[in-house]
Amino acid sequence: MSPQLQVLIGIMIPFVGTTLGSSLVVFLKNDMSLRLRKVLLGFASGVMMAASVWSLLLPAIAKAEEMGGLPWLPAAGGFLAGMGFLLLLDTLIPHQHMDADEPEGLPSNARKNTMLLLAVTLHNIPEGMAVGVVFAALLAGNSDISFAGAMALSLGIAIQNFPEGAIVSMPLKTSKTSKWKAFGLGTMSGAVEPIAAFITVLLTSIVVPILPFLLAFAAGAMIYVVVEELIPELQDGGHSNIGVIGVAFGFAIMMILDVALG
Repeated sequence: MSPQLQVLIGIMIPFVGTTLGSSLVVFLKNDMSLRLRKVLLGFASGVMMAASVWSLLLPAIAKAEEMGGLPWLPAAGGFLAGMGFLLLLDTLIPHQHMDADEPEGLPSNARKNTMLLLAVTLHNIPEGMAVGVVFAALLAGNSDISFAGAMALSLGIAIQNFPEGAIVSMPLKTSKTSKWKAFGLGTMSGAVEPIAAFITVLLTSIVVPILPFLLAFAAGAMIYVVVEELIPELQDGGHSNIGVIGVAFGFAIMMILDVALG
């Protein structure tokens, strides 16, 4: 298998996860229960936290050390820049979270469904960037990142995209929106991931020299999503303990994937 084909497959795997998760709206008759939703949100949070550490921050520190600089400097700087970048997007782009009564970002006359999709799209950007950065480094022949390690990140994000796709598509099914349209909208919400990844890979020549910074940047952006969106939703209402169990399993599974395959 050529390196280009490996990269293409790796980039598309997370999108497949979103599509499969969104397809649940076609097969399930009833809405998702609060308990199940919290488990899935917790699981996604755990996967993203573990991926940020083992797939992004630790490789960023190791690469910076190999390049002869201060190993903590690009990691810390990139992490804070990633958090700041998502904070900026969160402030500017009109969007609305699932359980929120009011939209966030700049004022907009967009419909609620559009605002919900924008919220999901916003938090899919760092996931696409993370996959793109890792595969760009792999394509450039970076010895610190193996194909198995890159695939571990891609598979981990695909696993967390499965429940995410379901969580997005299920509430979109209403009397005015058919289950097939809800499926299409849920799938579209994940399309930004391969797009962001492709753009990152196309910029490989720029990415590789600043790889430690960009790996940490993607980690910071992903942690922002967990702290600003996923964790608050876990605490909203009852059954928060079941969400914590989801976090534990998601974190452990992603850690195992990265250590075993990386």
